[in-house]
Amino acid sequence: MTTAIALPDLSAGTWAIDQTHSTVGFMVRHLVVSKVRGTFNDFSGSITIAEDGTPSVQAEIQVASIDTNNEQRDGHIKSADFFDVEQFPTATFVSTGVRPAGSNFVVEGEFTLHGVTKPVELALEFLGVNPGMGNGPVAGFEASTTINRKDFGISIEMPLEGGGAVVGDKIAINLEIEAGLQA
Repeated sequence: MTTAIALPDLSAGTWAIDQTHSTVGFMVRHLVVSKVRGTFNDFSGSITIAEDGTPSVQAEIQVASIDTNNEQRDGHIKSADFFDVEQFPTATFVSTGVRPAGSNFVVEGEFTLHGVTKPVELALEFLGVNPGMGNGPVAGFEASTTINRKDFGISIEMPLEGGGAVVGDKIAINLEIEAGLQA
């Protein structure tokens, strides 16, 4: 259940995510000993604050916009071995609740990836509100969570001869969000 929480200076209304000043990133283990990082470059979403202060969040990611700085790897990740972007072009998040966690917050919600919907919790830090640069106020947020790719039906196995796998199961998701209050 979504509850009213205090986010200082975050006024009621719809705050649209500014794709130009936001990042949807991830990290996964590679060959057990290193990490591959990437981003999704096409996404949208909003944070809606009701008059009573109750927040809700919705977001959509175009999965084919993945960018790991390696065109060949990106092509493989888009294939049916991983994301199967032909069949599952979007990932979505819809919040189901927000609760305080010390000086920060936890956003609970339903995350859909690869056609599978699972509950997730995002650790959220509210960075505040700025008057902006002539287009109205902007708010900043950082959020993170870790998911298991296998929970979402991405179960490719690429075992290594000495143990472990080419690609890890756990995916760290990191969001750096700037959102502007819509008139």
